[in-house]
Amino acid sequence: MDRSHRVVVAIASVVFAVLAYLSAGGLRRAVPPTSPPGSSASGLAGGSERDNRVLGEIDLARLFPDLVLRQGDVAAKNVALTFDDGPDKQYTPQILDVLARKGVRATFFLIGNRLAESPEVVRRILAEGHAVGNHTYSHPNITTFTAQDIERELRTADREMSRFGARVTGMFRPPYGAVGVSSVEPLARAGYSLCLWTVDSLDWRGLTREQVINNVLPLVANGSVILFHSAGGPGEDLSGTVGALPVVIDDLRAKGFKFVTLPEMFPRL
Repeated sequence: MDRSHRVVVAIASVVFAVLAYLSAGGLRRAVPPTSPPGSSASGLAGGSERDNRVLGEIDLARLFPDLVLRQGDVAAKNVALTFDDGPDKQYTPQILDVLARKGVRATFFLIGNRLAESPEVVRRILAEGHAVGNHTYSHPNITTFTAQDIERELRTADREMSRFGARVTGMFRPPYGAVGVSSVEPLARAGYSLCLWTVDSLDWRGLTREQVINNVLPLVANGSVILFHSAGGPGEDLSGTVGALPVVIDDLRAKGFKFVTLPEMFPRL
């Protein structure tokens, strides 16, 4: 087989693999960033959470097993509750009320430019022993950002959290779960861990209490990281999350699960 023939075969193989991947639903449609670094969080409405991932969380974990934190020790009956997009003055306090009543500590991935809008909520998150992570400063879709622009977003959010006395842990969860493959290793070199999840409640869709429960409980296993939201965009309804949370906690506790924060689940954080 001559060189030109080998090239054609190689290209055909790549095209076939990509088409197979697409038909299996592995690759989701990427969209341009919702806002440039430093702009306001404008992409928080529930519908914007859809179809923004170049690669899903499972694919990222397979490609970067040493850089992505997605599931804890499967030999330990631990589970981590995580909440994105906060803080706000509507839903985050209600979620904190449930967690306080149930004696559960969770992990909140906060948006930097929202902290000043709800300073008392930020202080409450920290005072009640919850862990906090970085969800960027302005909640853009970073899939086409340069590594430098992504780091600028994260460093700016870190500074905002530090103003409230939060310990900067390097925990980073990308908005929409969307991150370009080329960005993962630069993020790691900058000291950030890509914190994903194993169970997605899909609560950003404005689901009912029962729908949220049904999206979570059947999928929880040892080491699960559960994705919820503690805030959203204008008009986004997270009452289903607030209603489902006590049921999820009681059910998992009855099954012997222990609730931990992400730094507790992943000691390297």
